[in-house]
Order: sequence, then C-alpha cells, then structure tokens
Amino acid sequence: MAGITIKDVARESGVSTATVSRVLSNKGYASDEIRERVLSVVKKLNYQPNAVARSLKNERTNTIGVIIPDISNSYFMTISKGIEDTLHQSGYNLIFCSGDENPKKEKEMLKVLLEKRVDAIVLATSGENEEMVTKIINSGLPVILVDRKINDQNHGLDLVVEDNIEAAFELTKTLILQGHERIGIVNGCLNVSTGLERYMGYKKAIAEFGIQENPELIFKGSFTQNDGIKAVDYFLNFTEKPTAILSFNNSMTFGVILQLTRRGIRIPKDVTVASYGEIEAAQLLKSPRIISVNQTPYEMGLKVGEILLTRLTNNVNGPIYEKFKPTLSIK
Repeated sequence: MAGITIKDVARESGVSTATVSRVLSNKGYASDEIRERVLSVVKKLNYQPNAVARSLKNERTNTIGVIIPDISNSYFMTISKGIEDTLHQSGYNLIFCSGDENPKKEKEMLKVLLEKRVDAIVLATSGENEEMVTKIINSGLPVILVDRKINDQNHGLDLVVEDNIEAAFELTKTLILQGHERIGIVNGCLNVSTGLERYMGYKKAIAEFGIQENPELIFKGSFTQNDGIKAVDYFLNFTEKPTAILSFNNSMTFGVILQLTRRGIRIPKDVTVASYGEIEAAQLLKSPRIISVNQTPYEMGLKVGEILLTRLTNNVNGPIYEKFKPTLSIK
C-alpha cells in the first residue's frame, strides 16, 4: 500500500496523530494496550515514518555528507571507511559524492548536500570553491576539511591533513641520494593544496642539494591514472631520458607503472619509480623496488569521525588541526 501517512495509522488505530507520534518516538505516555494497537497497525500498513519530516522537527537528519575528488581512488575510499566506522556506531549515515577533480561538479554536490539537510560536510576539495564553502560555514553547518586545504587560512575550519611538503622532500631526497639528478616529475593539480605542497617539497629537496630544476622534466597532471600514462610517453621521447620518475599520487603512479610495463621498461633496472602513496598493483610485479610514501588514510578517517562527533555533540569552539606524518618504504 503506497502513500501511507501518520493520519492513516491514527485513523486505523482509533487514536490521535499525537498519540501515534508518542508511540513511534517512544516519548510521552501511552498505555500498553494503545501502544500494542498502534504498533500492530504500523506493521499491518507497512508505515514508514518520513525521515525528512522528522528532521524538520528535530533539526537533525543524522546524515553526514562526504565529498571526495575521486571515488575510484582507494586512498579516499579508505578515508571514507574510517569516517563511517566511527560515525555509524553513533547512529549517523554517510552520503558519498565524487567531485571528480572538477570544481564545478564539487559545487553542485555541495548544493545537493545542503538540500539534503545533512548535519555536517566532510570535504576533500578539488579547489576553487572557497566562496561556496564560506557561505556554508556562515549558515552554521560544520565543514571539516580532509587531505586538502582550501587556502592558507582555511576559514578557521577543522582540518585533517598530511605533511605533504616534508614527505615529498624525503621522497625526492631518497632519489637524489641514490644518484638520480635527472628526475621526471608527474605533478598533480597545483591549484589543489596537496599538488602544490608536494611540488614544493620536491623543489626544497633539489635546492638543498644544489640541483637546478629542469622545466622540461615537469609533467603537469591532474591526479589521474591517464596522467601517469601520458607522462611516461612524454619522458620516453627525450634522447636523454630520466633515470627516475617521481609521481605525486597513487593513481598517477599506477598509470606510470602500467605504461612502463607496456613499453618494456624494467623497474628499477631501466628506471626507478617513486610514488607519493602506495600502489597495491605493484605487488604483482617481480621485484619492483618502488619507493613510496606510506600514507595512513584509515587513521585519518577515524580522526575526522572523532572530530565530527565532538562538533555534533559537544559544540566545541575553535578549529581542530591534525597533521599526519607519512613514512617512506621500498617494496
């Protein structure tokens, strides 16, 4: 039976809508006989209370909006898993959206989440939406940034990020200490904080060793697998090819490994590969020896969840800032 309302339940039960509401919310008095009668009618009619109506009354929907730039990237999905594991046990559900590294789509997703009346938004931004985020903050809705900043000030928002500059510095330094000076760089979007900061870490390392940057060895990507594929084709066109390729996220690195393998280039015998982020597929290669930054996305997600619960239940003042420090490994 479609379109059953609380009025239908009240009519069938022979009570008022207020009595039905008290029974369903388990608040206020209703005799055992009335309670049993109402619940029996609810089951008989298959009545489903309107969540939107409840949220209007309670000013809570118990939903959290999560916008990540790439829903196919295991890194962001692992962050999301950590958030969900923390919040679900407290009765919150998550609505996931993918910005697809597209600021315009991200803005649309922010509007959708506002229309859904979520209780808070977790944002790993694709950039360029500072004005929209400011409007959301001014409306009183909590916004927590994860992985990426929106600018240097971040509007006093809660923030959970990695130390991108230091990790990229150590990654580059490792390559230099191995004797590599001609390093092909696969950059991410420089209008996104992670892309810019990792590039800054690289520049800091070569400056420390007195190496001059070679602009032709910088490939401008946007954090996608296809960028890694294109970067390899670009670097292999040079007469003097890079001895190492440094890619600044896991998706681009996967593209790098894929294309090097397709073209018969051996890792690390012919070229060394370094990656900001671990690549699960690298385990399928025979002795790949890929240098990578070990990230902790699940732990970052757990921390985001903890901050959200603090915001939603304790109404704390002041921004909370957490910076995770990744480590390096060679596998």
